[in-house]
Amino acid sequence: MKHLWIVRHAKSDWGDPGLPDFERPLNKRGLGNAPAMGKWLAGQGVVPELIISSPAVRARRTAEMLATGMGYPLERIQLERRIYEASPETLLDVLAQADAAVNRLMLVGHNPGLTLLVNMLGGGPLDNLPTCAVAALTFNSPDWSLLCHAPVQESLWLPREVLQG
Repeated sequence: MKHLWIVRHAKSDWGDPGLPDFERPLNKRGLGNAPAMGKWLAGQGVVPELIISSPAVRARRTAEMLATGMGYPLERIQLERRIYEASPETLLDVLAQADAAVNRLMLVGHNPGLTLLVNMLGGGPLDNLPTCAVAALTFNSPDWSLLCHAPVQESLWLPREVLQG
């Protein structure tokens, strides 16, 4: 079984219009949601063996805060440049290169690629993966390169729903 958590970066800060997109940081809401989602995920038993993230500032920072909340070592986060502005096909290529011995993987990146990937893998229909949301998919597959398009289990966790209370 392969467990895949697809996470869109938390809410980003658009306050500096001259800042390159790649360098855009998280805004106040993003800085609150990401660590809270990490703790919530840990409470749900989400324990990734591998986190792969876009190196863009907002995605990398989201991955770091999620990792901290789940007790995942920050130095083990793998940054993958191809995730930034990636098509779903490129994201599948990134996943396919993961070690088959890894059974629980978290992918942190950007839209529209992530929404398209969730739909391609059968976790939709999904119009938009919101910021800091997690699409959880489980597949009967021995290898990341052999993900089928019919997950045996799927969930969508939205910060505005799971962090209330």
